[in-house]
Amino acid sequence: MFLMIVQLLIVLLALYVGSRYGSLALGAISGIGLALLVFGFGLKPGSPPTDVIYIIIAAVTCAGVMQASGGMDWLIQIAEKMLRKHPDRITFLAPLTTFFLTVLVGTGHVVYTLMPIICDISLKQGIRPERPCGVASIASQVGITCSPIAAAVVAFVSISNANGFGVSIPGVLMVSIPACLCGLMAAAAASYHRGLDLDKDPQFQAKLKDPEQYKYIYGNSATTLDREIPQSAKNAVFIFLAALAVIVVFAIFPQLLPSYETVKAVKDAAPVDLAGGATISAAELAKAGIVMDGVTETSTVDLKMNLVIQIVMISAAALMIIFCKAKPKNAVAGPVWQSGMVAVVAIYGIAWLADTYFSNYMTEMQSMLEGIVAQYPWSIAFVFFLVSVLINSQGAVVVAMLPLAYKLGIEGPVLLGVLPSVYGYFFIPNYPSDIATVNFDRSGTTVIGKYLLNHSFMMPGLICVATSTIVAYLITSIFY
Repeated sequence: MFLMIVQLLIVLLALYVGSRYGSLALGAISGIGLALLVFGFGLKPGSPPTDVIYIIIAAVTCAGVMQASGGMDWLIQIAEKMLRKHPDRITFLAPLTTFFLTVLVGTGHVVYTLMPIICDISLKQGIRPERPCGVASIASQVGITCSPIAAAVVAFVSISNANGFGVSIPGVLMVSIPACLCGLMAAAAASYHRGLDLDKDPQFQAKLKDPEQYKYIYGNSATTLDREIPQSAKNAVFIFLAALAVIVVFAIFPQLLPSYETVKAVKDAAPVDLAGGATISAAELAKAGIVMDGVTETSTVDLKMNLVIQIVMISAAALMIIFCKAKPKNAVAGPVWQSGMVAVVAIYGIAWLADTYFSNYMTEMQSMLEGIVAQYPWSIAFVFFLVSVLINSQGAVVVAMLPLAYKLGIEGPVLLGVLPSVYGYFFIPNYPSDIATVNFDRSGTTVIGKYLLNHSFMMPGLICVATSTIVAYLITSIFY
């Protein structure tokens, strides 16, 4: 038990230090923790989440190429037109636009261009920018559990299917999207009259008395409406949407997927003797594609959805490069591709570290938690949330913690019901989207706070995640 606690502290310390450095450090410093567990304590290494990593690479490559073609600018422009058409409803419309942009592209890092526009509209309407900006930043991350190409959703489906819960991507989205929309609207409603109005805020009014501050706040106008979007950029968006539609259709109608024959080992087959006294296992024969009576056999399998997503996304990226003037060099330099690759490294290191620790202590975990889990299975939501506070990645939380949850005996519908709880990294305001939102708000009303936790994202974040989780849990309780 002592060693188990010491090793857990190493895992937590690696996550904490990684989160302090941010970016690639999350995955890299997790590697130090992994090395200590494997080489220092002799633990058997777990398995890196390669399937999820491949999907992220394919999805962010496609989204990055779309951004390089100018397609992302067109989406932002469409969102801005809607916001400027109804400026008095900015507190409700702003989170909806950032949410659906994330749902579409699979990453919350696409909304940075939209944040200055939200602030600009708020100021011109006389609305305290903290109200829409705080909840819009939250919404940009909430959309990750509602995107068909996001790592968190794909990992949930893949891991769930491997553990006997046959849920599809559309099945997850039919729970997460309505639940998260309820959470966002609850957070927006709570933010509608948040703080003092600008004309009654003494700190803001004091700023306006300084000519330089007045010019800084009201002198500039952030907009994308003056940009001319070429048809090639619009075509890239159409290709991207078509790729998403293909993925969803295959997920809904798996009978359309191609099938093929594969060789697998016969259960409990004995090793085969070779010349010279050597032997070869049934698994090795199956890997080589050799069929042998009583040792290996052929079976028909359908193409897996994780491969479908990879094939479709990579193909869509190629079509954009060929037909939409998207330059690969610009895609690699863009924020979507770069943030996606950071997520790959983070998930790679974090999930591998967590799997190594939990797989070696699964028996102990089950004996300690089975009573609580059996009586209150929904309590796993608090574990998901706390882990997310540490590691700043919803995909990494799913990959690292979902296998443990299944091994503890928690049923799939319960875990689907608490899926929104994997977003908790707003709690400590060090995530790039939150920091960027603070910087984009020229009025200074969106703040980190003197005491760190009293920041502009805490209230909408807690309301949104709590409401979304409760609604999702109710939906799965009714329909599963």
